Amino acid sequence: MASYEDLYSLWNESGLRNKVVVAVIVAAETIQGEETSTPNHANRLLWAKATLESPVSVAGAMFRFVIAANKDATKQAILDALDSNIQAAVDAAVDMFATGGE
Repeated sequence: MASYEDLYSLWNESGLRNKVVVAVIVAAETIQGEETSTPNHANRLLWAKATLESPVSVAGAMFRFVIAANKDATKQAILDALDSNIQAAVDAAVDMFATGGE
């Protein structure tokens, strides 16, 4: 389990940060093509639009979530996470951020 100091130090890991930026872009692109019957679809579209306009900014908030969501892993395990694991963490968090500004 990573210590809070370890988790905080991940903030400066550009490789991990870059993976999260790409993952939010991929999530946004996926949302653009999802069914309109998807729960929270309208807010998800707003989030996707904001993400595609400013992916680095949106990824900053998502990056904090991904780190916190993986607090039970070791620092090295988080750094070694596969792209698919990063994508799954981002995809799982989208609805928390897709609130339509509420």
